Amino acid sequence: MKFTIVFAGLLGVFLTPALTYNINVNDDGNSNGSGQQSVSINNEHNVANVDNNNGWNSWNSIWDYQNSFAATRLFDKQACFVHKMNNDVMPSLQDLDALIKEKKLQGKGPGGPAPRGLIYSINPDKVSDLSQFGDSISNMCSGVPTYVAEEVQGASLLSYSQKCFIANILWILNISFCGEALEN
Repeated sequence: MKFTIVFAGLLGVFLTPALTYNINVNDDGNSNGSGQQSVSINNEHNVANVDNNNGWNSWNSIWDYQNSFAATRLFDKQACFVHKMNNDVMPSLQDLDALIKEKKLQGKGPGGPAPRGLIYSINPDKVSDLSQFGDSISNMCSGVPTYVAEEVQGASLLSYSQKCFIANILWILNISFCGEALEN
């Protein structure tokens, strides 16, 4: 009986509906260098996790489709930025999965149409209660200063006066965070 329980538990771990893709990104604007991005999609929890590994300029982003919030943690700034997901611009979990498979299998990388962009203004007040954003974001941002970012409609980075950080999500989406929290 114990063997059956252990076997069933292990089988569940291996059959969990999570997919991971590793994609090399060579100097695509992610803070002066090359690196590697990996995308993990967990259909069971409706979460996508994007890791950009580029030394001290690394960052991690979680898109929690169930709670409609996303967060990006910048390791060099030791800060997290949480924002409401814009479903008109950000691909659905199923579309994200399909886009990555299509680009990776066809070797297109950054070719094709220009990525869509979002610009967020960072509120300088730190978030005191992370639980309002769901477990995934709460766990990722725990222990670092966390700020809420509000989408700025119709803005251009050229006209934005504050310092900005741009997270290029593969060749699909560019997300810019602008505000005083980046001045440190």
